[in-house]
Amino acid sequence: MSLASEELHLKSSRFRAEREDDWKRLERLLARVERGSLRSLSADEIVSLTVLYRATLSSLSVARATSLDRAVVEYLESLSTRAYFFVYGARTGFLSRLARFFAVDWPLAVQGLWRESLVALLITILGAVAAYQLVSHDPDWYYAFIPRDLASGRDPAASLAALRRSLYGTPDFNSVLSTVAAELFNHNARIAIFAFALGFAFGVPTVMLLLYNGCMLGAFLALYFTHGLGFEVVGWLFIHGVTELSAIILAGAAGLKIGWTLAFPGARSRADAAGAAGREAALVMCGAVIMLFFAGILESFARTLITNDWARYAVASLTAAIWGAYFYWPRRRMADG
Repeated sequence: MSLASEELHLKSSRFRAEREDDWKRLERLLARVERGSLRSLSADEIVSLTVLYRATLSSLSVARATSLDRAVVEYLESLSTRAYFFVYGARTGFLSRLARFFAVDWPLAVQGLWRESLVALLITILGAVAAYQLVSHDPDWYYAFIPRDLASGRDPAASLAALRRSLYGTPDFNSVLSTVAAELFNHNARIAIFAFALGFAFGVPTVMLLLYNGCMLGAFLALYFTHGLGFEVVGWLFIHGVTELSAIILAGAAGLKIGWTLAFPGARSRADAAGAAGREAALVMCGAVIMLFFAGILESFARTLITNDWARYAVASLTAAIWGAYFYWPRRRMADG
């Protein structure tokens, strides 16, 4: 060991010996809080937690300035981060954090992804237009976009009467309505989660999934439009589709955000840039799953119970107005604490 290294080691050892007791006390208090809650501490211990936290920050500052042992610096950084959450973050309860998520965090995250949302929407529209044109000119293309088992009889071979019944038929309430909402939610949630998760592959699979989802939509619309049921199918579809498609587009936008950041991290390291993008995208994704839950309810109940075309259009327009105002109404970020 060189003389300089030995001197640095001795300096680090003395520094640690002088202050380690405070670090350990802080660590023990944090361990108690993490096992229970901040209420498990007495008033004096809460005061001590704050004082020890500031003392640890002071130690961290000295350790960084004097280039002490890297292990000591990393230990103090980790300890300070843990303490910060309880000193500054624990003042907000679960209900307050939940209210903040719905009132500010989620809509602001969606606003931050407006470019990616627009791209995801355009990709979906591109797929829908392409599939609509193909199916309109050659019905056999329908099966390239919608598997036969998923079509459930709603395919080019179906009669006009059968297609009309699929829009207005009344299901067996005892055997269908009680389970279909959960099934539709699970199906749509998988699509949205894949669109989000595949963003880590530089967004390419996300683009393909959005494009294919648009193709399914276009092929389905083409089937009904070519049978003269265009007005009817749009109302039937968009009574829930406004919410469902919006959720999938937002999930796709979150995936595109991550993919773009990984491909072009800018001045930051790829890991740091991806971490920041991932936190923002995760907020959007959590909200998208909530939207899919409501879409499942609308799809299985409102769409079945409401059989008047104009009423379906009214519900679709109302949901579009509500989501648009909720996400893009100007709001300011709330202060932490």
